[in-house]
Amino acid sequence: MKTRVKWAGEALFHGESEAGHKVTMDGPPEHGGKNQGPRPMEMLLLGVGGCSSFDVIHILQRGRQDVTGCSVEIDAERVDAVPSVFSKIHLHFRISGNNLEEKRVANAVRMSAKKYCSASIMLQRGGVDVSHSFELV
Repeated sequence: MKTRVKWAGEALFHGESEAGHKVTMDGPPEHGGKNQGPRPMEMLLLGVGGCSSFDVIHILQRGRQDVTGCSVEIDAERVDAVPSVFSKIHLHFRISGNNLEEKRVANAVRMSAKKYCSASIMLQRGGVDVSHSFELV
């Protein structure tokens, strides 16, 4: 996997994935940014949310669950030091569907957290306390 990030002046950066998808990242105004895109650490959280959500949906669909919606709210805490790494991340899934089995949803969230989500597992191995919860809506 290869990506590229190019500085565009001040605190602005343009990233491009190997598949050609583009994203703009910007720093906070107090560091020269103009709020033209998410901060790099926000991108990291978005990646964890996307990775976990992909797993949960895939596991549920393979289990023949009729999922009609899935969102994940991510709350994170960072240490008050440099580097300001994440100390805690909590992912709360809101899953909707027809006749969903709560046991299967719980299993899908657990399997993503413990076995499949590379992004989440990588952060956990780095010392981040990553937790998960869900609700059926």
